[in-house]
Amino acid sequence: MASNPKLHVVVGTGPLGMAVMRTLVARGETVRMVNRSGKAKVPAGVSVMAADVYELDRAREACRGAEVVYQCAKPPYHEWPQKFPPLQANILEAAASAGARLVIGENLYMYGEVPNRPITEDLPYLATTLKGRIRAQMAEAALAAHRSGKVQVAIGRASDFFGPGVLESTIGERALLPALRGKTASLIGNIDLPHTYTFIDDFGKALVTLGEHDEALGQVWHVPNAETLTTRQLMTIVFEEIGRPPKMNGMGKLMMRIGGIFIHEARETVEMMYEFEKPFIVDSSKFECAFGERATPLREAIRQTVEWYRNNFSV
Repeated sequence: MASNPKLHVVVGTGPLGMAVMRTLVARGETVRMVNRSGKAKVPAGVSVMAADVYELDRAREACRGAEVVYQCAKPPYHEWPQKFPPLQANILEAAASAGARLVIGENLYMYGEVPNRPITEDLPYLATTLKGRIRAQMAEAALAAHRSGKVQVAIGRASDFFGPGVLESTIGERALLPALRGKTASLIGNIDLPHTYTFIDDFGKALVTLGEHDEALGQVWHVPNAETLTTRQLMTIVFEEIGRPPKMNGMGKLMMRIGGIFIHEARETVEMMYEFEKPFIVDSSKFECAFGERATPLREAIRQTVEWYRNNFSV
């Protein structure tokens, strides 16, 4: 009799959850996606379960039978203080009750401002921003649960990401849709500083890799990134792919504050502007050396991103 296939449960159907799903489907794995609505655009064979994981019983039900659980869910920025820690705590409890490994997708906010050096996994958590402190608290809680033997945890961290399905990001719809329509791409901060960006499919693939390897457990890993360019250089490649002359500008902190009067996302981004006012370079060599994986070449990642936008918007 054939053994039951391994079940991979992906909590969250945003860009990261979908990128994890794409990697798992390509590998022939059994995948259950989890969100509140029970609806998502997924390939045949992938199930989508409706569950409000803010309720612990529903989170446990969603993760039942899983071998690996991927935490790719997050509340809107302005709801982080109230909702994000309990959300992740429930997912952690649910993974533990299922006896599953928990792979958590994170960003880099917990480090705070890192002057004059690349960001590596061994840096202390020195964030002074609200969202950075929340990220630090959640990461510490997850790793403490691993050390206690409650649940096996691995954490993958990415920089600002871009790619298929990514809308609310620096290289998202506010940059790419205007570019595709022959207008000025709207960016953030000083666009002539080096800034590491992560391709969303590299992030998803890396989280799957972390779930496969015992040596990944109990550790933090920066997922693979292509070479670091300035934001202007990266967007120039975008315009080359589109076939239009580059037109772009970067909004400073004052303009972000003004925009924040009307837009939640802009208001919540102001405290993170330090990432775009100085060089922001992420070192992913630990992951690359351990697992032998490299990021998608930047031009190919941009080609896939532009293709997705063209296929999903009127441009």
